[in-house]
Amino acid sequence: MATPHDTMAIQVNGEPHEAPSGVTVERLLRHIGRDPDLPGFAVAVNDAVVRRDEWVRATVHDGDRVEIVTASQGG
Repeated sequence: MATPHDTMAIQVNGEPHEAPSGVTVERLLRHIGRDPDLPGFAVAVNDAVVRRDEWVRATVHDGDRVEIVTASQGG
């Protein structure tokens, strides 16, 4: 059974989410069903862009705001 310290409350694109404590950006993406190996999107944590090569090391903390921005083609 999970304890309160096993998860944390964050926001992803303005929506509340629970995530494992100390999760990296890469693992968070997998946790919410996004494939971090696919191109075409960027991630910011608390308004700071996290470079793709840092996703495996950058951790998300309780209360953080994560924004996932997807590139789209259009005219």
